[in-house]
Amino acid sequence: MNLSYWEIKTWLTNIDYTIVGSGIVGLNCALHLKEKFPKAKILILEKGTLPQGASTKNAGFSCFGSLSEILDDLNTHTKQEVIELVKKRVNGLQLLRNTLGDKTMNYQQLGGYELFTKQDTSLFQECLSQKEAINNLLKPVFNADIFSLKDNSFRFKNIQENYIFNQFEGQIDTGKMMDALLQKVLPKGIKILNNVSVTSFSEDANAVKIETNSFSFSSSKLLIATNGFASQLDIPEVKPARAQVLITKPIKNLHIKGTFHLDKGYYYFRNIDDRILFGGGRNLDFKSEETTKLHQTAIIQNKLEELLKSTILPETPFEIDHRWSGIMGVGNQKKAIVKQLSTNVFCGVRLGGMGIAIGSLVGKELADLI
Repeated sequence: MNLSYWEIKTWLTNIDYTIVGSGIVGLNCALHLKEKFPKAKILILEKGTLPQGASTKNAGFSCFGSLSEILDDLNTHTKQEVIELVKKRVNGLQLLRNTLGDKTMNYQQLGGYELFTKQDTSLFQECLSQKEAINNLLKPVFNADIFSLKDNSFRFKNIQENYIFNQFEGQIDTGKMMDALLQKVLPKGIKILNNVSVTSFSEDANAVKIETNSFSFSSSKLLIATNGFASQLDIPEVKPARAQVLITKPIKNLHIKGTFHLDKGYYYFRNIDDRILFGGGRNLDFKSEETTKLHQTAIIQNKLEELLKSTILPETPFEIDHRWSGIMGVGNQKKAIVKQLSTNVFCGVRLGGMGIAIGSLVGKELADLI
């Protein structure tokens, strides 16, 4: 790019903090940095026209976790690690709600339901047998039992006769949330440049030289908040995980309200604007979904439609209105990576599909590393 003197002077000179990624983590990081250092010059680089990854493409779950998910976590984490992970979700969501306000992002605590297919009898029985133990494990976090049993009041088909209900689960309007975060960031003089991809960076004792697809410049500090795309900037502990989603056209008298998990959380759906938003299915082809390409595949989209017809809306005609994909950042641990990579480079990545719940907190923790 052939930049003018004015462009270089105004946007790319004397940068104190450069943040890569304008998603939940990046914007919250910028807000907290500006609180700590009011005179700092902060620049956010975003590879997309809108935030890429998952911040504007997720399902809008507040994500405390289903019972089967928590049992699965206990296979790879200690009890204390699971408690801390749930606590981080609670604290992170509260920080987001305090930052924006419930009305701004249409936060509704309608509860979360875990469904089990007729074939999932053994998993369902295991969850029932462990429900009381998990409630006791998490009671210090919620001061109440989180999981209870409910009848199939939404008339889903081909599932066990009861749901396991999480009374604390909520939902938001993802677009309103991200728009509100942007409206908080921009008046503070924090600059965002879209359609700019960081290709590489190098550093000396006092600065980081950043190469992009359009220009190069120097910044005192570099903070990486790209989550699912972190491996492209040499953070190998993070793997991309594509999440495919579809949404129906409005359905008259839609009776389904809440957030729902099916098949160990690999499928998830909710109501929004008299529609059903439905996503998941990467367990059908893990390898192919370990990608940063924002495409859809027939195998997953067909399965989503099949489950809509056979299980979720078996007696209700519907039409698909739109399909999309988002990119999550996952790894062998669910704990987010918030650390200093070198003298002047830091990262807050690997949110494990919990971006709404923990993204605000990870952004604050990233800023607090400075």
